[in-house]
Amino acid sequence: MTDALDLNLLRVFDALMQTGSVTAAAERLHLSTPATSRALARLRRAMGDEIMVRAGRGLVPTPFALRSANTVRRLLEEASQLGAEGQGTDPADWRRTITVRINDSLVPVLAPAVLAGIRADAPGLTVRLVAEESESPEALRDGTIDIDVGVSDPGSPDIRAETLYRDHYVVVVAAGSALGRARRLSLDDLCAHPHISASRRGRLRGPIDDALQAQGRRRQVIGSVPSQTAAALLALEDDVIVPMPSLLAQHLLARGLPLRQHRIPLSLPAVDIALSWHRRLDGDRPTEWLRERFRLAVPESVPEQAARADGEQLNQYGP
Repeated sequence: MTDALDLNLLRVFDALMQTGSVTAAAERLHLSTPATSRALARLRRAMGDEIMVRAGRGLVPTPFALRSANTVRRLLEEASQLGAEGQGTDPADWRRTITVRINDSLVPVLAPAVLAGIRADAPGLTVRLVAEESESPEALRDGTIDIDVGVSDPGSPDIRAETLYRDHYVVVVAAGSALGRARRLSLDDLCAHPHISASRRGRLRGPIDDALQAQGRRRQVIGSVPSQTAAALLALEDDVIVPMPSLLAQHLLARGLPLRQHRIPLSLPAVDIALSWHRRLDGDRPTEWLRERFRLAVPESVPEQAARADGEQLNQYGP
């Protein structure tokens, strides 16, 4: 690597890695495509590597580029914190992209309020919400993500974590189904009717199965989908049971889906939803501001929701 490698070239490198396309990288950087192509040529000379190589009609990063991507992203973020655009006191002046890893069940619940706050107060911020491919804290350490929002995990000394709220699981069913018309869900109902599981890894077993096994019972899981929101749509089918977090179920109530929720007739562990970040971002104003937006996005009625009764309607339909 030579001293010809400057911050602008690193921005080009990062854009290429994020988009996988010279044209798309040029659009993101507000450059012409020829200028971006010339910058890629300079990157190749400066780094002594091809960086991106042709694969069919597109480009793919080289192993060196993949290894370097997180380092470059971290350098760009640290550089952005040096100037007024990154660390000014007025959110309206910030020009940053902040990456948040978030559980998919939390996106419809928390993201609308967070994004509304950005539009109103920090329009120069862009929040990139990414899926939980894993729960490893390494992504916080290497700068791949800035904030993690999801199920809490025992932390490390360098990872800050705070509980946003405590949730529990309920089941949702179609409001017009036999289960939707029932006053409550019995243990026999839980075992007799088919279940849809939501798991990004395709898991078919969870805490419900462990609790049933302890009582010598079992349920029938007929399929799994990778997200809670997809599972919620499948819950619209007759007499299909879909377990999901209570807060998401209450969000669906407010949006009028023809569903109904029931308590699960088992003793299940509560779920703590946490906000996590690396300690190097303790004094970073934009990410600190965004963390506060997530705190404010949690509905004030969470404790009350946890105590709601069986058979609550998730819209105006049903008894």
